[in-house]
Amino acid sequence: MNLPPFTFAEIEEYFEDISVEVDEAVIQYLSRFDIQTQDTLLELIKKAAETNNGLAYQLAKRIQKSIELMELNTIELWLDQAIDAFDRKGLYAAIEVLDELESVAHHARQKLTGIAFEEVCNMLEHFVTGLNGRKLKIETNSKTWTDTETLFLPNMINRFVDKEDNFQLYKCTVVFLWAQNWFGSWRGNLCELFSQYENPQKAQQWFHMLEIIRLDYIIKRELPGIHRQMQRLCELANHKKICDINISGFENSINENSSAKDNLQLLKQVYHLELPALNDYVGCFQAELVQQIRDIRLIKEKDLFRKAIAHIVEEKTDKKASEFSEAEKHAISAHQIPDAEMPDGFSYRLELNGESMDMPEGVESLISSIIQDMGDIPEDYLVAAGDGNYKIISEKDRLEDNVWAGTYHEEGAFLYKEWDYRRQRYKKNWCALREVELTVGNTRFVDETLSKYAGLVKNLRRTFEVLRGEDKILKKQPYGDDIDIDALVEAWADTACGLEMSENIFTKMHKEDRNIAVIFMVDMSGSTKGWINDAERESLVLLCEALETLGDRYAIYGFTGNTRKRCEIYPVKTFDEAYDDKTKGRIANIKPHDYTRLGVFIRHFNQMFANIEARTKILITLSDGKPEDYDGYRGEYGIEDTRIALLESRQQGIHPFCITIDKEACEYLKTMYGNASYVVIDDVKQLPLKVTDIYRNITS
Repeated sequence: MNLPPFTFAEIEEYFEDISVEVDEAVIQYLSRFDIQTQDTLLELIKKAAETNNGLAYQLAKRIQKSIELMELNTIELWLDQAIDAFDRKGLYAAIEVLDELESVAHHARQKLTGIAFEEVCNMLEHFVTGLNGRKLKIETNSKTWTDTETLFLPNMINRFVDKEDNFQLYKCTVVFLWAQNWFGSWRGNLCELFSQYENPQKAQQWFHMLEIIRLDYIIKRELPGIHRQMQRLCELANHKKICDINISGFENSINENSSAKDNLQLLKQVYHLELPALNDYVGCFQAELVQQIRDIRLIKEKDLFRKAIAHIVEEKTDKKASEFSEAEKHAISAHQIPDAEMPDGFSYRLELNGESMDMPEGVESLISSIIQDMGDIPEDYLVAAGDGNYKIISEKDRLEDNVWAGTYHEEGAFLYKEWDYRRQRYKKNWCALREVELTVGNTRFVDETLSKYAGLVKNLRRTFEVLRGEDKILKKQPYGDDIDIDALVEAWADTACGLEMSENIFTKMHKEDRNIAVIFMVDMSGSTKGWINDAERESLVLLCEALETLGDRYAIYGFTGNTRKRCEIYPVKTFDEAYDDKTKGRIANIKPHDYTRLGVFIRHFNQMFANIEARTKILITLSDGKPEDYDGYRGEYGIEDTRIALLESRQQGIHPFCITIDKEACEYLKTMYGNASYVVIDDVKQLPLKVTDIYRNITS
C-alpha cells in the first residue's frame, strides 16, 4: 500500500522538531514529491542538522537545485564532503563545498572514468611518506598547490578516459608539489622579491615556470619512472612536455644543477617575455600564503633547535642552560658532510668544541627541515638557549586553539580516525594522541600495598607458580599416558561402519609454553579520584607481583584526555622495561586527570600490538565508567566509536577485556565488549582482590 506524501504542515512540523529554520518555498517544494523521496531528503537535512543547524539551513536552501542536477545518492556524497569540511575548518568551509554544487554534479556524471580523492588519499599518503623531507599532509582544495606543510589536491580528477591515467595524474601532481618543498623553491623572501617588479603576479608566474623547468630536470634524474609517466600524460593531454618548453634566448640557462636562487636571477631577464602554457600536474604558486606558514615554522624551528643544542651542552657540562657562559652557549658548531639523500647533496654534523656529537632523537629531522627552508644552518641558530627541554610541549602549545596550528599538531603526536555512527563513516585523522612522561614518585605506596596484602601476595605467587608449571592434557594422541575414552568410542564407531580404526586414542600430559603479551589500559580520568584511584594502583601492584612470577610479557599505560586534540597516554611500564623502582614509582604517581575517550586509546594499542610477536594478545581496560569526553564524546556516539575500535582489535587477533566498577556498566559494556568480555565489580574495595583472579581466568 502506497502511503500519501507528507503535507506542508507535516514537513513544517518535522523541521521544528529538528530545530532547523527553512524558507516556506523549501517546504512547498518538498511537498511535491512522493513520500519515499521526501523521506530521503528530510533524512539528509536531519543528518546535516546533527552536525550543525546552520549547515542544515544552507543545504535546505540548495535542495531544489541539487535535485535538478544530481541523483539522491550523489546529493548524500556532496553533503558528506561538506560535513568533512565542517569538521576540519568550520561552517564557512562547509558552505564553500555546498557552493560547488555544479562542479560536484559534473564530477558525479563523469565518475565512471574519473577518480575521487577519497579513493586514493590513503595510497597517496603512503606514497608521500616514502619521499624525502618533512612530513606532508594531503588535503583537497579548489586549487592545486602546497603551503610547504600540506599538499592541496582536487576533489576529483577526470582529465583522461582511463581511470588509471587519472590516478597517475594525482601521483605526478604530488611529486611535483613535493619537489617544490624538497628542492628549495621556497627559500628566501619571495614576496619581497616579486614586489620589486611592476607586476608582482606576473613575476611570480614566471618564477613558477622557471622552477617547473628546473624541477623537471631534477625529477628526471631522481625519479625517472615518475618522469616517464609525466611525459606520457603530456602526450595524452596534447600538452607540450616541460622538457620541450622553449624560452627564446635562454635554452641552456636551466639544468639539473641549477638552484632556485639561479632562477631568481634569470627571472630579471625573462620577465618581459610571454608566459608558456602550464601542464596539468604542476599546480599553482601561492607565495604570499606560503610566506605566512614558513615564517611561523622558522621561528618555532629556530627555538626548537636552540633548545636541542642546549640539551646537548647540558648533558656534557652537567650544567643548566641558564648557567652557561658565552663560550658554552657557542660551543656547538655545524659542519657540512656529503649526503646524497639531501637535496643539496650534503647534511650537517654537529660538533661540541670540535668533537663530533650524536644528535638527540628528532634533531636530524629538525635539521633536515631547516635546510629545506634555509639551505644551511644559519650562525644565529647555533646558540644554546632555553632550558634544554626541547621535547617538552609548552602549556601554550597545548591550548586547544594552538594544538592544530601548522605541522606542530603532529610533533610527537599520533593521528587516529574516529567512528561517527550518525554518518556511518570514519572521521579521518580526527584525534591527536601524545605520549606523556609519567614522573617517578617514591615507592612508599607500593611497599604499603605489599604490606597490606602480604598474605594475598604469598597466595598469588604460589597460585601463579602452579599456573606457570601447569601441565595440559592433550587428547587424541597416537601415544601417551592414558586412554582417551571419547576418542576410543569414536574409533570403535568408525570400525563398526567399515572405516579404518584411528590410532589417535591416547592422552598425554604436556607442559605448554605461555606466549602471551598483555597491555593494561588504566583509566586516569577525573572520575577515578579517591578510593577508585587507590584501588587501581593497588590492583596494579598485585598484578605486577603475580605477572613477575608467571613470566608473561606485559605493559601498563595510563590514559586520559581533554577533547580530541589532547588525548594522552602515560607509560607506566613498557614491554621492554623491568618491574623495578622506576615502575613502582610511576604506579605510585598515577593520578586522576580529565576524561575517558576510549576509542582513540584502543586504536593506539592495536597499532602497538602490531609490532609485538605473541601467540595470544590481550588488551585489558581497567576503568570506572563509560566513554566520555568534554567535546560531546558521550552517550551513543562514544559507545559506538569504542565498539568499532574493539571490533578492529578482534580483527587483528587481539582479545579485549574490561574490568569496571561502574554498577550501570551492563547497559553499555555488552554493546561494546560482548557478553563474555567484561566483568563488573560492585565494591571498589574488592578490586585489588579480584583483578589477579580475573587475569588468571582469562589467560588460562
